[in-house]
Amino acid sequence: MSNKKHDLTLVAFKELLEIMDELRSKCPWDKEQTNESLRTLTIEETYELADAIIKNDPKLIRKELGDVLLHIVFYAKIGSETNDFNMKDVIEALNEKLIYRHPHIFGEEKVQDARQVEENWEQLKLKEKDGNKSVLSGVPMSLPAMVKANRIQDKARGVGFDWEHKEQVWDKVHEELDELKVEIAQMDEDKIEAVFGDLLFSVINAARLYGVNPENALERTNRKFIHRFNYLEEKTIKAGVDLKAMSLEEMDKIWNEAKKTDAL
Repeated sequence: MSNKKHDLTLVAFKELLEIMDELRSKCPWDKEQTNESLRTLTIEETYELADAIIKNDPKLIRKELGDVLLHIVFYAKIGSETNDFNMKDVIEALNEKLIYRHPHIFGEEKVQDARQVEENWEQLKLKEKDGNKSVLSGVPMSLPAMVKANRIQDKARGVGFDWEHKEQVWDKVHEELDELKVEIAQMDEDKIEAVFGDLLFSVINAARLYGVNPENALERTNRKFIHRFNYLEEKTIKAGVDLKAMSLEEMDKIWNEAKKTDAL
C-alpha cells in the first residue's frame, strides 16, 4: 500500500471515529448500548460476514466487514468512557502482538513452512500467559462444538500432542465407531451420546490431519443438501405431487437428477 493510500485510509478511519463520537453523544439508541447489549449483535454480524465469505461475494464481504469494524469502534468508545482503554490502545496492543508473534519477519528466527509458524505462534502465546494457565485456556467456551474441537486439537498439536503419523487416526475412528455400535446394541442413550461425541471428535481430528477444515466441509455438504432438497421440492410442486405421498424410490430418482445440477 502506498503512502497516499495509507493517508486516505487514515482520513476515512478518523471520520469513522468522529461519527462514533457523534452517535454516542446524540443518538438515543447508541447512547444506551453497553458491552453486554452489543455482544449478541456482534456475534450476529460475525456470522453474516461468514455467510458473505461462503458466498464469495466481495461487495457483501466489504459491507459485512464494515459492520464488524463498527462494533470494534463501538467497544473501544465504551472503553474510553470508562478510562479502561481506547482505540489507540487496541491498535497498539495488536501491533505489539503481531510483531512479537512473527519473529521470523521482525526478528532473526527462521521457519520452514506455515505449520512451523503456527507452532511458534502457540508457543509464544503460552509465554505471554500466566504460568498456571492451560494450553487450552485460550479456546472460547462459547465456540460452536465443531469449531471448538478443531481449535482444541490445533492447540494440542502446537505443543507436540498429535499422532506420529496421520494415518494412525483411522484406527481411532474405527475404534470409536465399533464402540458406538456396541452401545447402540445395548440401547444406553447416555453412553450412545458420549461415544457419538468421541466418534465425531476423531473424525474432526482426521479432517485436521488431512488439511480439511471440518466446519467448511460440513457447511459445503449442508449447502449441497439444501440445493438438492430444494430441487426435489420444486419438481414435486410442479408435478402437483405431495412429497409425503411419494415413495423413497421416487424421491431418490429426482434426488439423483438434482446431483447432476450440483455446482458445489
